[in-house]
Amino acid sequence: MRFSISQIAPQAWKNGGGSTQELARADGDAGTAQMIWRASLAQIDQDGPFSTFPGLSRIHCIVAGAGLQLSNGDYRLSAKPLDPLYFDGGLDLEARLKEGPCTAFNLIYEPNLIRPEMQICEAGTHRLGDGAHLVFALTGKLRLDLPEAEICLGQGDGWHGDLSGLVEIAPGSRAVLVGLELI
Repeated sequence: MRFSISQIAPQAWKNGGGSTQELARADGDAGTAQMIWRASLAQIDQDGPFSTFPGLSRIHCIVAGAGLQLSNGDYRLSAKPLDPLYFDGGLDLEARLKEGPCTAFNLIYEPNLIRPEMQICEAGTHRLGDGAHLVFALTGKLRLDLPEAEICLGQGDGWHGDLSGLVEIAPGSRAVLVGLELI
């Protein structure tokens, strides 16, 4: 399924520190309505409390800006540009921006149901193995060569689905590739 940030309205955070655009998500069947995973793009404008998601895990990757520190009395995590940071979504953390506002690609997920892997990839050919995947063009453009279709994506566009294939990232372009392996 295709998506584009140009068609997703930002939702302001309750604490006023930023906003989020929910890009894609997968939920359990209607009987449980349990979230399996949710991908989003967050604009972090100021220091403040970081959202908690008890019982869930998260991958947080700075895709624009210098990054931030996440800390509490027991933990100190550094969210660096283009370096996916995996951690417990239930941690009560304070965010402190390093050098001004930044943008983060987030994956929040149920760790008992999936085992995700996030990569930031540059130009070239990258293989999507069997299973579910999410692809998001951070800059430039890319082409998905899937068994049933060829899909071209530009900056801010993405796709998620359950097909293997190739991702051709154009020179000077960058993308987020996420494997969503069910356990």
